[in-house]
Amino acid sequence: MPDERSLIEALQRGDDAAFRRVVMQYHASLVRAARPFVPSTAIAEEVAQETWIAVVRGIGRFEGRSSFKTWLFRILMNQAQTRGVRESRSTPVSTQLDDETPSGVAGRFHDAGERDAGHWRSAPSDWGVLPESLVESEETANTILEAIAALPARQREVITLRDVEGLTAAEVADVLDLSEGNQRVLLHRGRSKVRAMLER
Repeated sequence: MPDERSLIEALQRGDDAAFRRVVMQYHASLVRAARPFVPSTAIAEEVAQETWIAVVRGIGRFEGRSSFKTWLFRILMNQAQTRGVRESRSTPVSTQLDDETPSGVAGRFHDAGERDAGHWRSAPSDWGVLPESLVESEETANTILEAIAALPARQREVITLRDVEGLTAAEVADVLDLSEGNQRVLLHRGRSKVRAMLER
């Protein structure tokens, strides 16, 4: 992949080869990142395609205040959120968690007044002793994706970008316009809820 400035210039010139390269590099990631916001992979694919259309229309106005990757994922998040809201009108609200749902980790520690305050009531299970095939199984992967999809929107966005797509904390904060501290809190809560669902 050429350096970012050369890439942007090529895209702004309408270079088809440059566009094909970025599509090849990022398209699957866009579909995966959109998937928790919409009810099907087919709709996630449509969201990714809508993102590419927005990129083609907006690349001439790209000023480089963020990286291309950050800009691309910001467009995707806007598209996915909009589409997710539209699609959720047919999804029962009872299937979604809200931000008031406990993270699942607080009850694992002894309370302040107790003898072992701050220590684990019961330690989390050690996933290192599970057979590798179980951890990597399709069922586990589907459970994780379902758990992520059930998270409140902001937690779902952060955990998808950080843990599924591998963006850095700074990139996620930039894409979602969050402080890095807020990003860390949302990531922690999201991971705690996903882990609690997996342990159940």
